Amino acid sequence: MASVLDSVNQRTQLVGENRLELLLFRLGTDQLYGINVFKVKEVLQCPSLTEIPKRNPVVRGVAHVRGGTLSIMDLSQATGHAPLQDIDNCFVIITEYNRSTQGFLVRSVERIVNMNWEDIHPPPTGAGKENYLTAVTEVEGRLVEIIDVEKVLAEVSPQDYSVSDGIIEDGIAERVVQKHLLIVDDSAIARKQIQRVVESIGVKATTKKDGREAYNYLLSLLEEGKDPYSELVLVISDIEMPEMDGYTFTAEVRAHPQLKDLHIILHTSLSGVFNEAMVKKVGANAFVAKFHPDELAARVNEQIKSVSGEDILNDE
Repeated sequence: MASVLDSVNQRTQLVGENRLELLLFRLGTDQLYGINVFKVKEVLQCPSLTEIPKRNPVVRGVAHVRGGTLSIMDLSQATGHAPLQDIDNCFVIITEYNRSTQGFLVRSVERIVNMNWEDIHPPPTGAGKENYLTAVTEVEGRLVEIIDVEKVLAEVSPQDYSVSDGIIEDGIAERVVQKHLLIVDDSAIARKQIQRVVESIGVKATTKKDGREAYNYLLSLLEEGKDPYSELVLVISDIEMPEMDGYTFTAEVRAHPQLKDLHIILHTSLSGVFNEAMVKKVGANAFVAKFHPDELAARVNEQIKSVSGEDILNDE
């Protein structure tokens, strides 16, 4: 499978054009699942696993890969299905999410398909709030489900997402009491995590689940005669989203004469080095890798100071 991930430079050209490539795989049934290739570091036959005491049942063990030790999670079991059997003949997809590397055990890995984000859609409303999907699409007439990996990780290895003392300045929210902040993310768990940080600062938040929905919301403010700069402190946007990704969303905002100066932070679990270049390409103001509450809170704190004029006063 190593050859399946060789042409990274070619894939890079897709980003910013509202395109992506999905690595297709199966769990315990014939149902197809997909994961963005940019999250994938390697695909390999399941290595020998060592069990660890008091482990979460979803973690089938740890493996030694490329000189490091990785937790291997059963993605079938993590999403509410039966544990995978005969794991020696299964595969492991090694991924990088939220500044950490982990392995996901799957039954089989199929191939990579080139997709347009416009063909990636939110889960159907009938799927319920407890599903593990961020999106669905169709490949050659077959439904492909895209798993909310951030939800899986939050359940398997919960983290403290509170903001440390001293990060948020006292009374900072009082300077923008009439404004709110726009959060754009297709993962329900990620939206809640970000909203918790924002509200701990004391700023109200509006949430949207993809770039198209967020862009339409901004246009609706204009149609209602509202000034987006008077309404919003800033926008925090994920990158991987159905319908319209964060890069395309940012580029659309920058191209609109009445929206072009909105402050946009791209907030994603994708590779930091890669994103620093893309931030400049599409014109975002900053990039913050998921998920570090203190870093995100500090960025919001800085922007509130900027829009309230404190930086200008300090310069004088």
